[in-house]
Amino acid sequence: MLTVLIDYESGNLHSAEKAFQRMAAETGGGEILVSSRAEDVARADRLVLPGDGAFPACCQALKGRENLYGALREAVERKGRPFLGICVGMQLMAELGREYATTAGLGWIGGEVVKITPADPALKVPHMGWNDLIVDKPHPVLAGIETGQHAYFVHSYQMRVRREEELLAHVDYGGDVTAIVARDNMVGTQFHPEKSQATGLRLIANFLKWNP
Repeated sequence: MLTVLIDYESGNLHSAEKAFQRMAAETGGGEILVSSRAEDVARADRLVLPGDGAFPACCQALKGRENLYGALREAVERKGRPFLGICVGMQLMAELGREYATTAGLGWIGGEVVKITPADPALKVPHMGWNDLIVDKPHPVLAGIETGQHAYFVHSYQMRVRREEELLAHVDYGGDVTAIVARDNMVGTQFHPEKSQATGLRLIANFLKWNP
């Protein structure tokens, strides 16, 4: 079993790699590989797309690697490989991003990525730090994760989903902020599971066992 963390030069993968390696060792989840090679993406059993920074820059970095981008779409869309997007990697699953310029995403989750606008002006943007998850519906990647458990966020934009059934969890930050989305063999977290201690490690372990 091979899980590939896709390296498209849009984030520091060190902490994510360590967290996935730890949970793979604990659960018998197989090999963890960080790679920018299309052939590794093509042979992977599971794929993880992280991302830090602005939506347009991350999108351009991914789509600009045509072979890698094509291998990702082939693996997720045609082969049905389990996929996890993290932070901007999750935002890229949307149809559109509205950060700086309107940018087409992967189109896997109906909706768009827009700036967070808390109703309370005392709440600062970016939304940074720990927040309590509110679980909206069950899912295998959320096994053992309940409303009230903490996750670590750092972002200024959020995904607004068009279809309620694709929203797994949200948090309250002067209004609802999307935390987890999912459809078919795809799941995305706005928070960083690798930085979210017990909750994040549980989600990673669940993903490594998930067979959609």
